[in-house]
Amino acid sequence: MASEQNSKPKLGFTIIKNDPTDGHKGFGIGSLSLENISPVIIDVEEGTAQVEMGAMHARSDTERGIKFTTDRKDSEGGKPFWLVWVTIDYREEGPYYAGITACEMVVNREKRRGYKLLADHVNRMDKSMKRHIIVDEMDDRSKKILKDFLISHNAELWERSTNELHEGLRTE
Repeated sequence: MASEQNSKPKLGFTIIKNDPTDGHKGFGIGSLSLENISPVIIDVEEGTAQVEMGAMHARSDTERGIKFTTDRKDSEGGKPFWLVWVTIDYREEGPYYAGITACEMVVNREKRRGYKLLADHVNRMDKSMKRHIIVDEMDDRSKKILKDFLISHNAELWERSTNELHEGLRTE
């Protein structure tokens, strides 16, 4: 019975760089390149933002060791975080922040429990890759942290970005 379980093919998730069909006529068709997307974790209480590539597979330092549920009560008293998917694209003037989508996350380290909607995180990553700007659920403080991070990371990318992004991250 154990050998039967081991003989089943494993379906792994592979990040494909560049052109997934390069050199092949059919292999890789329908694959997505995740080369231009990065996850940024915003710690609202600390006022910090940083790129955490581990979040691509839900394995960031922030998420490590935490059991996530879809019930907010499980992580009551936890720290608020935002996982922001940032997609960079290129146009004639140069690269720019093309897609920015934010997902809520709460982490209670003492209880080792957290709140997040994994389906929402995956769907928002997809929306970011499709050049959508979805930041309306973020509070003003979080928007300012994200805006400051994006500008400090590369002011030229920020300047070339759309008015929709600039308006979306405007705070009062």
